[in-house]
Amino acid sequence: MPPTDAEKPSGTSNSLPEEINTHLPDEDIREILDAAKLQDSDTVYAALKELSPADAAELLSKIKEDDRQELLSMYGEALNPQIFAELDQELSRSALAAMPTASVVEIISRLESDDALLLVETLKPDVQKEVINRLSTKDRLALEEGLSFPEDSAGRLMRRELVSIPEFWTVGKTIDYLRTSTKTLPEDFFDLFIINPSHHLTGAIPLSRLIRSGRDEKIQNLQIEGTNSIPAEMDQEEVAHMFRRDNIVSAPVIDNDGRLIGMITIDDIVDVIDEEAQEDLLRMVGVDHGDLYRAVIATANTRFKWLFVNLLTAILASIVISFFGATIEQIVALAVLMPIVASMGGNAGTQALTVAVRAIATHEISETNTWRVIWKETLVGLLNGILFAVLTGFIAALWFQLPMLGIVIALAMTINLIVAGLFGAGIPLFLHRIGSDPAVSSTVLLTTITDVVGFLSFLGLATLLMV
Repeated sequence: MPPTDAEKPSGTSNSLPEEINTHLPDEDIREILDAAKLQDSDTVYAALKELSPADAAELLSKIKEDDRQELLSMYGEALNPQIFAELDQELSRSALAAMPTASVVEIISRLESDDALLLVETLKPDVQKEVINRLSTKDRLALEEGLSFPEDSAGRLMRRELVSIPEFWTVGKTIDYLRTSTKTLPEDFFDLFIINPSHHLTGAIPLSRLIRSGRDEKIQNLQIEGTNSIPAEMDQEEVAHMFRRDNIVSAPVIDNDGRLIGMITIDDIVDVIDEEAQEDLLRMVGVDHGDLYRAVIATANTRFKWLFVNLLTAILASIVISFFGATIEQIVALAVLMPIVASMGGNAGTQALTVAVRAIATHEISETNTWRVIWKETLVGLLNGILFAVLTGFIAALWFQLPMLGIVIALAMTINLIVAGLFGAGIPLFLHRIGSDPAVSSTVLLTTITDVVGFLSFLGLATLLMV
């Protein structure tokens, strides 16, 4: 029998833990803005200093541009420089552009190398050059090297702050080194990288393995085999796949000669995975990543191209319909039912397309299973096509009291869903095979095919069987 409240040990409670708020409450945002408008500097400073970099970045992203510029200009010193690395790239660019060059230099000089490079990338070329020239020699060389690597590569993603040790050291000497070098060590690190006299990477030791070993143990005896070294030129998406597949928390980055030049940690990879996922999702509908914060004219301009292509595909579908004008005039019910066939094909195709694009992004598809995936999605389209054909055909026959109309829409539905499965999986795989981004063009091509096939099969069958 469960204990009563009186029998429960002191300190226990029936109440559940309070829900953890993972976002900055709107009330806190309003309080900070109200204090800023009242010029209550003490309250604003105190509130900003209590915010984590993520919360402060959320604050800046949710307020109006005028309020954001006021907070940055009047209370910028209360903000952690890390905030600018947390901001959306478009917001970060506009915020830094409005600040004096000296302030931008101060912010970048206080960040770790990977975050500093992330901010420098957003600056206009002339401002970028001026900021880099005003940095210390060490920071300037690091940023110039980082900018020399391709965009979205491991070289752009890595941080230069790491722990490297000679292979002939002992555990005791290594621990003593770590204790006496706290000012030069990275803020967070998980592995120690072993190098030879020419600075070539020879291995790595997890920090946990080092701590468990005796002081007299040789470092070269503790290194893990098969260290996952990453070429600086490798695409960040490939790096993320390596981390995910091999359950890595950090990995060394090497140059073309095999010399250790940096490291990548799991927190950077989480951002990459999120960024790549969002990019693919937005590209499928012709939207850029920074559209939420971009100016109206710029946003409209980027979306116009996609909508223009959609207009052309819609015109193509309309041309197909125009070929059957006489049939539609004789059987008005066809005009009522046409959108159902096209819509079901489009939705079924989008399902298959989404599965295929995701599988491509996660490297789950290769030459060994490409046709198996396409065949499976085609069979799924066939099965769903038959089920919805029976359902839709029965409804259409009862609705318009035309049994043949029910048969026509049933056949058209089956055909279009088979085509949707086939091309929904086939289009992104084909685009990927020829080196094109499947997330960019797949949706337009698929919609065009399902619309044209849907209208052509439905109206064509109606013309053959009912007119």
